[in-house]
Amino acid sequence: MTNRREFMVQFGLASGVLAASAGVVQAQGAMVAESDAQAKTLGYVALATKTDKAKFPKYAAGQLCSNCSLFTGKATDAAGGCPLFAGKQVAAKGWCSAYVKKA
Repeated sequence: MTNRREFMVQFGLASGVLAASAGVVQAQGAMVAESDAQAKTLGYVALATKTDKAKFPKYAAGQLCSNCSLFTGKATDAAGGCPLFAGKQVAAKGWCSAYVKKA
């Protein structure tokens, strides 16, 4: 029989393993589709130059997911994670209205 202290230790270890596994899954997630509801709301496009400038006047040439502060990949990666699209990746050359230039 497991006592409470042993249970808490085992639970903590199991939680850590699950959290680490979730991070790996998120890093390897599928690409977000432009047709995704969240993507539509944010005006996400996989190629920034295709941004609807009439709908999103905030867009400026040179703004890319890869140089956004929310992008979790390396600047040289073709795609990377974004907390706005949990579990999915965005194109490095993409853009959305939540763009904030990396400092």
